[in-house]
Amino acid sequence: MIIIIDFGSQYTQLIARRIREIGVYCEIFYWDIPNIQEKINEFSPNGFILSGSVESSTQINSPYISESIFSSKLPILGICYGMQILALQLGGKVEKSKYREFGEAKLEIIRKSLLFPNNIQDIFNNKGNPIFDVWMSHDDTVTSIPKGFSLIAKTQMCPLAVIEHTEKKIYGVQFHPEVTHTIKGKNILSQFVLEICQCQISWTPPKIIENLMQFISNKIEKKEQVILGLSGGIDSLVTAILLNKIIDKRLICIFIDNGLLYTNDTKKIVKIFSEKYKLNIKHILAEDIFLQNLTGISDPEEKRKVIGRTFIKIFEEQALKYPYVKWLAQGTIYSDLIESGIESNFSLRKKNIIKSHHNVGGLPKNMKMQLIEPLKNLFKDEVRKIGLDLGLPYDVVYQHPFPGPGIGIRIIGEIKKEYCDILRHVDRIFIEELKNANLYSKIGQAFSIFLPVRSVGIMGDERKYNWVVALRAVDTTDFMTAKVVKLPYDFLSYVSNRIINEVRSISRIVYDITSKPPSTIEWE
Repeated sequence: MIIIIDFGSQYTQLIARRIREIGVYCEIFYWDIPNIQEKINEFSPNGFILSGSVESSTQINSPYISESIFSSKLPILGICYGMQILALQLGGKVEKSKYREFGEAKLEIIRKSLLFPNNIQDIFNNKGNPIFDVWMSHDDTVTSIPKGFSLIAKTQMCPLAVIEHTEKKIYGVQFHPEVTHTIKGKNILSQFVLEICQCQISWTPPKIIENLMQFISNKIEKKEQVILGLSGGIDSLVTAILLNKIIDKRLICIFIDNGLLYTNDTKKIVKIFSEKYKLNIKHILAEDIFLQNLTGISDPEEKRKVIGRTFIKIFEEQALKYPYVKWLAQGTIYSDLIESGIESNFSLRKKNIIKSHHNVGGLPKNMKMQLIEPLKNLFKDEVRKIGLDLGLPYDVVYQHPFPGPGIGIRIIGEIKKEYCDILRHVDRIFIEELKNANLYSKIGQAFSIFLPVRSVGIMGDERKYNWVVALRAVDTTDFMTAKVVKLPYDFLSYVSNRIINEVRSISRIVYDITSKPPSTIEWE
């Protein structure tokens, strides 16, 4: 495996995705976790990758590399800030750049390196040197390389863009190989991981499934029962199928109708899951209690936590009916932990909390059941791949993600039943037309948002003062970053007309054109 040291870059999760796409397992450790040596001993990595950062290595108290990493004598690849702090700690010099470099740049390879094998070099300049399109994002630059290092590549604005210590297998690149704008970036990362670190390709769907089933078998003892909250989303469904393969009817799937789902036909969902996937499902009607507990609450973090606490309370009430229930299973994935800022490999004193996820931020400390989260080290696209390997239909695996708190976080502010019903109607039209236009499968996620804002409209020569809804569609593979989808104007116009004509309480529709970052995919 590879350990990624996170210095606080927005691209750190992309590094992890790229390494896993290569077929090698990796995990992210925050730079100042107190037990780094124990982690290294536990995981026995083949090498380290140092991320970029929003910090400057020229400042006092900037993030630094633990001595444990150097003393391991394993290969190291520093990216952007990772290269700068690497050079600085080994005796080089870093200064503020005279010319900042943000965006695309031409990287010229001036010396042979294992990091850039001949078979990935297909463009050359008039000197006969290989040229790569790379993505730069830096204000500081290395101005003097440490003793024993060689200069490998440069750009017009950055004369020391790639450095290497051949004997120690330490590399520094000023550009970002993890982003798609660096055309050969994945090839470069593959060279480091497979050739320099000598990792074997073993992180494949069959192997992941084998490891997950072994994990479940080791955790859950005979006669112990497991309760799982089945939402209908791919994460909880894959979790349920994996558990069902190991413990069969000792898995009790609780399908809670919390009034925050997109469909009113929950009985149909329960029937499909029971018959098609042979799951033992208990259907609980709980709309009234959820809406009652959410009355008067408008803060998005508090809404998530109330939904989570209500969810757990109902679970514990159900668990009393089963004397051998010991475990609560959840479909938590890696990005949930990262965005909630409580992933165990992160610093205890600095948590990068983007938002609390329902199955991360809402769990009470005195919960009687133990938690089992088989998918917590997987990204969304990894879950989908193993879902296909488990035999799930493509349209089920690639259905758009639906958040655990449901439409509770797609209604801005306080949640009311009226708002839920309106949003369900709007979303049904939007998704239906995306499928009719053959656009649904080309989009990572699409949904609607209810805004508690009234706007003046005119219908049949009559003044109306009704609600506003927003439509959102993004393109993404890992859900850590996302680009807004430029839906055809004619399509948006048609959908808008349908919504206005069919949903009487709506007078205006807007389209969200922000990407992630700076915005999150969900509005709350």
